[in-house]
Amino acid sequence: MNRVSLLALLAVGSATPAAAQLAGLPVWNSPKGGTGITISGDYGRPNGDLGKGNAFGARATAGLGSLNLTAGFASWNPSGTFPTVKSVGGNAAFRVIGGSLLPVNLNLLVGGARTTGTGFPSTTTLIAGGGVSVSLPLPLSIEPYLSIANRWHKPSGGSTDSNIGWTIGANLDFGLLGAHVAYDSESYGSGVTGGIIGLGMHLSLKVPMM
Repeated sequence: MNRVSLLALLAVGSATPAAAQLAGLPVWNSPKGGTGITISGDYGRPNGDLGKGNAFGARATAGLGSLNLTAGFASWNPSGTFPTVKSVGGNAAFRVIGGSLLPVNLNLLVGGARTTGTGFPSTTTLIAGGGVSVSLPLPLSIEPYLSIANRWHKPSGGSTDSNIGWTIGANLDFGLLGAHVAYDSESYGSGVTGGIIGLGMHLSLKVPMM
């Protein structure tokens, strides 16, 4: 297996508003958080260092005010002859600053996922970090954000790879419906930098959970 094909398997990350590590997708985030249930559909396009191709995923987020819990899955088909890889995972995001009365939000984010594919080692990914966002006072709800997290990738039978990754993105809400977009970057050393462009739509049911 060459280095690029291995990195293709290790390209992971999801939720919104924030979850993580889902194959071929960014590490989504929403430092503002919220309440209710959010269902998201996601699309990701990795760069050449990660094997290109197309990734599709879905996530469900339970917003409990300051705490958001997300679970999701993804399927990524890299370009060429590489087989499709699939992953399932989840995360927890805790808002420490912000909310409805403050324009600046800060949260902590942890997550994990398991990625598998024929011909690839099964890989466990963990992330730990946080993000900051701004709630813009516009007619539409727009939340640009920046997230930074350490990412650990542990393939079966191999050693753990640890890297710092970052995501810049925005969440847009139009009532029940919304959209999200992000660019995710992670450097693996030796001049190899993975980049993923992601976008998607979400449905938010703003029913308090507690």
